[in-house]
Amino acid sequence: MLPWLGHLLVPFYGPFRLLTSNLFLIGFGMVLAAGCTWYLLPRLWRYLPSDKGREHAVGAQQSVGKPVGAGLVFVGIFLLVSLLVIPFERRIIEVLGCTFLAMLVGFLDDRRQGGFNEYLLGAADLVVSLLGAMAISQLHTVQVWLPLVRDPIAVPPWLFVPLATGLIWLTVNATNCTDGVDGLSGSLSTLALVFLGSILYVIVGHEDISAYLLVPHYSDGALWGMVSFLMAGCLLGYLWHNAHPSSVLMGDAGSRPLGFLMGVLILACGNPFLILVVAGVVLVNGATGLLKVALLRFFKIGIFKKVRYPLHDHVRQQFGWSNTQVLVRFVILQAVLTPLLLLLLLKVR
Repeated sequence: MLPWLGHLLVPFYGPFRLLTSNLFLIGFGMVLAAGCTWYLLPRLWRYLPSDKGREHAVGAQQSVGKPVGAGLVFVGIFLLVSLLVIPFERRIIEVLGCTFLAMLVGFLDDRRQGGFNEYLLGAADLVVSLLGAMAISQLHTVQVWLPLVRDPIAVPPWLFVPLATGLIWLTVNATNCTDGVDGLSGSLSTLALVFLGSILYVIVGHEDISAYLLVPHYSDGALWGMVSFLMAGCLLGYLWHNAHPSSVLMGDAGSRPLGFLMGVLILACGNPFLILVVAGVVLVNGATGLLKVALLRFFKIGIFKKVRYPLHDHVRQQFGWSNTQVLVRFVILQAVLTPLLLLLLLKVR
């Protein structure tokens, strides 16, 4: 809406051209999203369901009774701010719709006593992930760039859609599994979104820089970067209240749309291996546990028998790490690994 308004008003007053600047819209939208989340969340969380605790989770009793499902608030703010500041683009509108669906599934799970059956949740995640993969590709051939390969590769929709669906489904569930320590999922997701937004805006969204680094240029990269930074802004407002000891929890209503959005933005960057770069700690923390359970349940193969998952439960129980130590150390690991791995990903080609 604001970009349209800017183009309409520029002939009457020149400074309105700011409303057509992607950089201004990112800054304004990020501050607006953070401020609205920070202000509205404590005024609305009394309407959210209460946390009932999670079976077998370390320290789960500390969260019992706290409002859960804060994703309903900050994802709602994200969607409204996105419609306000992002220029209209069909793919982005469709992805925002899928983000709403992921949030709705998660919130219904937060409200339900005992939650939904895990197979039902997995199937719902799969449907939303499929819709996201179709939205990002528009069922057309997609140009992707890979490590150790100089030229982009054209991936037909019949191959891209199932692979992209699997990647999004993985990020949804890995992010959901990481949500168990005050501030952990929100902090790691914020870090990932800031890196993804920078890649989309500065690298693949910039024609000269993408040409220098031998990666494809995506004309809508800046718009996807805007999406990433806006959600990061919402998370900053949420983390103000989720810092240890937390006053509110994001629940599945927050973790599931967060994971969905990260998966979609990784695909928008054009390189699926970015999941290892920007969300490596999230994958190790949560997705390895999914692998352990799947191999044991469906193939009777036991691995990591002495490791408790999610990994943040293991280090708290076995190493005696406090919640603050888990948060700071996991964030430091991701903050150090991402620039290093990104450098290798971009230059060793």
